[in-house]
Order: sequence, then structure tokens, then C-alpha cells
Amino acid sequence: MSYLANPSTRPRPSRIATGVRYALGYVVLIWAVFFINLFVFGGTLNALGIHPLDPSAWWHIFVSPLLHANLEHLISNSAPGAIFCFLIGLSGRRAFWEVTFISLIIGGIGVWLFGGVGTNHIGASGLIYGWLAYLVIRGIFNRSFSQILLGVILGFCYSGLVWGVLPGVPGISWQAHLFGGIGGALAGMVIRSDDPPALQARRQQRLPSSMEQ
Repeated sequence: MSYLANPSTRPRPSRIATGVRYALGYVVLIWAVFFINLFVFGGTLNALGIHPLDPSAWWHIFVSPLLHANLEHLISNSAPGAIFCFLIGLSGRRAFWEVTFISLIIGGIGVWLFGGVGTNHIGASGLIYGWLAYLVIRGIFNRSFSQILLGVILGFCYSGLVWGVLPGVPGISWQAHLFGGIGGALAGMVIRSDDPPALQARRQQRLPSSMEQ
């Protein structure tokens, strides 16, 4: 007779260590890509940004967040991105990648459809808005008081970013901010991998009893 062990009983690495790794990995990655682009390719990799409605450039959705126009652009995306990576990393690897993937896809498709023909969209800010939106609303859907409190604090501290989803500043991809935020909010509503143990237990109780064999 065999059965599947309860996943919650399996040892997991420290959530703090996971958050630190993702925060450092994010910063190292975007800075490394920036300097490789600058010194090896002379900045030409920036052409791999999202080109709205260009069928040949659809795959740029996956690389555009790694590219930045200049040092100021890179610095502005470094600190908030690292903070949000750390905070989401506290919920575990699966939650981090689910949020990141949903934000990347929804944000990228939104920019590709509505970004404006002839424009080129680069930078990690779409992901940053997605991560922030997830962190702000997630506690409402997984009924975690600590995450609700975190969402309130982040919503207050970063309330000024809401203006970034509106058109008005030349050279700023408000479409990336808007659709990245929509992707993060969607992730906050649908993922289950970061549910608190009590919520997971209640959900498990509502499922039919598993069969042993």
C-alpha cells in the first residue's frame, strides 16, 4: 500500500533565504544585462523591446524587462524590484514564479496590443507594477491578516506609482505599468500556492477523501 505524503510535511528552505536570493538575483541579472548590452553590444540589444503589433517581435515580451535605456532607468527599477522580489519570495519559489509569469504575460500582451505602432518598450517596470499589485491585494484573497497589513503599508508607501498607469509623460510606457499591474492583480486573485496552512486545510477538507492503494 502506498500513498502520497502531505506536501506540507516536506522540509522547505528558509523563506527569508528564498526572498534574499530572488532579490539579489533580480538586481544582479538586470545590472549584468545592462553592462553586457552597453559594453559588448553597444546598446543594440535595446531593439529587443516590445514592438506593438509586430508579429516577428512577439517573443520580445520575454526579454524586454531585462533591458534598460540608461543608468537612471536601471537604478529607478532596481530598489523597488528587489524589495518586491524579496517580499514575494517569502511566500516561496512557486508563488514567486507564478506571479512573475502571469505579470509578464499579461503585461507583455497588453503592451504588444495597445502600446502604439512604431514604439519600443523596454524595462522591468511592468513586472514591478505586477509584483506590487499582487502584494497589495493578495491578503484579501488568501485571508492572511499579515498580507493584508503588508498590502496596506505598500499601498500607502507606493501610492504615487498609481499615476504611472496613466498616459501623459513622454517616453514612459504607461501601458506596461497598467497591464503589468493588471497581471499582478489577476495573480493575486487566482494563485493558491501561497495560501496560509489554515486556508489550505479548510480547502482540503472540502475535497473528497483520497484513496489509498
